[in-house]
Amino acid sequence: MKIICVGKLKEKYWQEAMEEYQKRLNKYIRLELIEVKDEGLVEEKKAINIEKERIEKYLSPKDYIITLEIEGKMLNSREFSKELEKTSIENSNIVFIIGGSYGLSEEIKNRANLHLSFSKMTFPHQLF
Repeated sequence: MKIICVGKLKEKYWQEAMEEYQKRLNKYIRLELIEVKDEGLVEEKKAINIEKERIEKYLSPKDYIITLEIEGKMLNSREFSKELEKTSIENSNIVFIIGGSYGLSEEIKNRANLHLSFSKMTFPHQLF
């Protein structure tokens, strides 16, 4: 399982939290975190396109892609667990993609097998 995230965890406490969760999850799955550079606050379309290219370097045609989007499907914890369990039986290459400040490109969204939303609210990027 991979998590591709636009932006890097800069604060030590976020890095430590990620390492702790990775350690816990590694008992069950191999989790790879890939952080690609955030283009920053440049023109929106330009940033999204550059970030799209950075994300695509880590994708393969075999990947089952789950994008995290505010417009995505909202599941409760049990529904999410069942969805992930079912998906992991059928697909060994599960990839979660978290976009940058401006979100994800339409091309990345169109490649997704599941569009997932944790909430309609906005959260700190590092939390996801």
